[in-house]
Parts: sequence; structure tokens; C-alpha cells
Amino acid sequence: MNGLRLEVGSILIKDVQFGSKTEVNDGVLFVNKEELARIAGDDEHIASVEVYLAKPGDQTRIIPVKDVIEPRVKVSGNGGVFPGLISKVDMVGEGRTHVLKGAAIVTTGKIVGFQEGVIDMSGPGAEYTPFSKTMNVVVKIEPVEGLHQHQHERVVRLAGFRAAEYLGKAGQNIEPDSVEVFETKPLLEQAKEYPDLPKVVYVYMLQTQGLLHDTYVYGVDAKEIIPTLIYPTEVMDGAIVSGNCVSACDKNPTYVHQNNPVIHDLYQGHGKDFNFIGCVITNENVTLSDKERSSDMTAKLVEFLGADGVIISEEGFGNPDADLVMNCSKIEKKGIKTVLITDEYAGRDGASQSLADATEHGDAVVSAGNANEVIKLPSMKTVIGYPEVADTIAGGFAGSLGDDGSITAEIQVITGSTNELGFGYLTARGS
Repeated sequence: MNGLRLEVGSILIKDVQFGSKTEVNDGVLFVNKEELARIAGDDEHIASVEVYLAKPGDQTRIIPVKDVIEPRVKVSGNGGVFPGLISKVDMVGEGRTHVLKGAAIVTTGKIVGFQEGVIDMSGPGAEYTPFSKTMNVVVKIEPVEGLHQHQHERVVRLAGFRAAEYLGKAGQNIEPDSVEVFETKPLLEQAKEYPDLPKVVYVYMLQTQGLLHDTYVYGVDAKEIIPTLIYPTEVMDGAIVSGNCVSACDKNPTYVHQNNPVIHDLYQGHGKDFNFIGCVITNENVTLSDKERSSDMTAKLVEFLGADGVIISEEGFGNPDADLVMNCSKIEKKGIKTVLITDEYAGRDGASQSLADATEHGDAVVSAGNANEVIKLPSMKTVIGYPEVADTIAGGFAGSLGDDGSITAEIQVITGSTNELGFGYLTARGS
């Protein structure tokens, strides 16, 4: 029995420039703008594609942000990146994958849903988003007129994946700067490996509220799945991707799924502090019966895996708070300890109830911050996209966009500001 063993080779990208050929040369990613635009725009529902560069420190704002994706390529092993969407539906998560570490594709264009985001490459807003530190290749996608919202979202999503796959291929034959190895063995073998360490399972909640709130697993809309098991390494090869327009602060862009910090931290402590058994993925559907079914099955799977402890991460807020609380309560009632990761919507003064639901069993909670905090983002020299959506995106309000181009809004508008996997910069400090 083998399980899954994945080598991730990181090719450090220290700059990005336009060039006649898409390639990596001495840490610089050169991008053929025309070729990238052609490949990203290879869809009859796309009217035009424009490509821009946005680098750390630039006085540049990207708005509205749809998705952020890390360019990766399968060098050896089964399948390809983004299985079920860009490559065939082959199981991934083993062999070797190369990553253009420090580079990202950012998709923008006309707004799809009202819950999209802002990335500032400098200024106070840059301190709240991890994507102010990446070398961003921004793909602005304009669909043809009259496209339905859901088709619009799909067109932009797939264009971003095609762009990321195209850039990722530039790392196919490059010697990585570093290689990490991640391995999870079949369950019985894994459980026996460290018999004296507590067994830890990760419950990975995926946003699936529908109405442009969707996540995809091997190309399947996750609201159609029942909770199931997944090898952690599958996530690194793009088995889980974003298709949602939830609030920018706490949605997981595809980049965050590819670099899930909970999974990375669990691998770091594996064999030292605990035995990381694997992941249970579950959804966040809207009806009570769906929530009961998914939380029942999640608790059953966790018990079936023999977990002593569980980490549960949420995506989104409000309605999914009920899923978080149900998962916590049902797992705790089985005698299994839980730690929850969420963010808060506690009002601009921080005095309101943080979550829409609560349980006495939720006595170990990590907060990623209060999304209702208000910030003023100064005007920028360059704006890629449509700044006027600042007044309508979640966290903004009528008058958010100032006459001078500044934006006054809740940090909810900033992509990744209160990410519920901890992929961000907010920290707490005792006084």
C-alpha cells in the first residue's frame, strides 16, 4: 500500500515582466501578453481579454477581484492541474508538481456578484492582503453581452485556470529552488505509524451556498456531494478550486486552497506532536436538512477515522456559522476535541455577536479578525478594473468611493483580510 506522496518544487519568482516568450529566466517570469490573452480568452462567451502586471509596492488597485490562482504544473505522476476542469478527471496529489512561488494570476472584469474584492499593491490596504506581496499577472475578462450571471462566473473562472495552467508550464523544466515532500499513507498504515501520538483530522468546510457561492471538487459543485475523505496532497494539485463570490475578506481564492496553511501546519507537526490522519471535506448548504445531513456524516467520518482531535475551518459567515456549530457540537459529543477557525462580524465597534450561531461545545476558537472594521484606502495612480463597484461590493456602501478615488469601507472588501484558514496578516497582541 502506497498512499499519496507529493513532491512540491518551488521556483522562486522575484519579478515578472512582459516578453516575447513565456519563460522563467534567473527568477524572472517573462510573459507573452498576447499569447496569454489568447489562451485565457479561448471561449466563445468572452468578448475581450486584457493582461496587466501588478507588483508589490506599485500604486495599483485591482477591483473587483474574482479569483487568485497560483501557477503550477505536474512534472511527474498522475493527472494534471485543476482536474475535472482543465485536465482530465484523474486523481492527483502524487508525483511531482512545480510551483511558480511568488507569482499569481488575478482575474477581474465586470462584476459577477456583489461579493467581490479589492487588492491594493501598496498603502494601508496592502497590509491586509497576502496578494499585495505576489507578482500578479492580472487578466481582465469581459464576457459577451447578455450572459447570465452563473455563466459569467464560469467563464471568468475557467479563463483564470487556463491562464494559470499556461504560466505554470514555464516551470516544467526548471530546477526548483527548494523541494518539499508531503506524504499521507493509507489509513491503517498511517494510524499504526505513530501509535503514541494523538490522531488529528482536518474538517475542511467548503463554501457551497449556491447563488454564485460555490466551490468545486474535481470539477463537481461541492453542494452536490456528501462529506467525504480526501488526501491532503490532492488539494495542492488543484482538486479543490474556488467558484464563489462570497465576501472578499474570508473567501478562499483558489490560491489559498492550493496553499492551505492548515494542511501545511498539520504536516509540519505530523510525527512530532500528533499523527495527521487526513482531511474530511464537507459543504455549507443552506437548508436545515442539508446541514443536518452533512454535519451528521462529518461527525461519523471523523469518528470512523479514529480521531482524537479535529481542526474545523469555516468559509464565509452568517448561514455557514450554523454548519460550523453543528460540526463542532456533534464531533464534541462523540468525545473528540475540536478547535474552530473562523472570523467575526462583530459590528464596526466590535460589540455585536460575532457569529450567527453558538454552542457551549465551541470552547476553543481561533479568530481571524473582525471584518466590520472600517478602513480608508487612499487613491491609487493605476486602477485595473472598475472602481465604481466600491459602492456596491460587500463591505462597501453608497459613497464608499470618494471623488478623489479613495475608498472608505469595511475591511470586508479586501481580498483575504480575515481569511478563515489563517492565510493573512491580522494577529492579536496582548495589552
